[in-house]
Amino acid sequence: METTTTKGKLYLIPTTLGNNEPLEVLPISIKQTIESVNHYIVENEKTARHFIKKINPRKSQQSLEINLLNKFTEAHEIPSFLDPCLNGINVGILSEAGCPGIADPGADVVKIAHEKNIQVVPLVGPSSILLALMASGFNGQNFAFNGYLPIDSSDKKKIIKTLEKKSRELKQSQIFIETPYRNDKMLQELTKTLADNSYICVACDITLPTEFIATKKVSDWKKTKVDLHKRPTIFIIQA
Repeated sequence: METTTTKGKLYLIPTTLGNNEPLEVLPISIKQTIESVNHYIVENEKTARHFIKKINPRKSQQSLEINLLNKFTEAHEIPSFLDPCLNGINVGILSEAGCPGIADPGADVVKIAHEKNIQVVPLVGPSSILLALMASGFNGQNFAFNGYLPIDSSDKKKIIKTLEKKSRELKQSQIFIETPYRNDKMLQELTKTLADNSYICVACDITLPTEFIATKKVSDWKKTKVDLHKRPTIFIIQA
């Protein structure tokens, strides 16, 4: 009689948002999963191994099977990353920061897992997007995450005005991010472009000792000095 192998699960394993102790912000379920999983899909092998070692120092690094998922990964390679699941072995996805699949290439793997009827298990951990929204005082029932805005100054100004209009008309919080070394320039651009009575929330270094979260009118941000350079930051606007 032919037997069928029970498929392994795909675990979405959150990481910290910065260089703090993992178990200060992650639940014990993350440690338990790391202890039992040896196959991983990651953006950066060095940082992934460092995170795993920090969670479980005694885990054998030689036992780890790691596939890289980043901008250099070819689309045709990705389905094979889930082959262990088809053979009954659990696989974990690790993000560089925060939750896999949220502003993160892990979503491509998750989609394929569903197509292959592999159970996807999201684990609890910090999402800078949701934590920023929680702390903003803005509408948490109607919001949109817009990723990165255009680099070109003219295009960026247009999209900022568009997001402000959408926020006003839909009562919708508009969330976005910027490359950390351009954060200060982004805040300047926002204060120049948005109406004085619109609001901006700046949420920086979330969960870290240097955490800074403030919501102010544009007119007040114009009078506020803050250094966001190279610090992971979430921007939210609400008109």
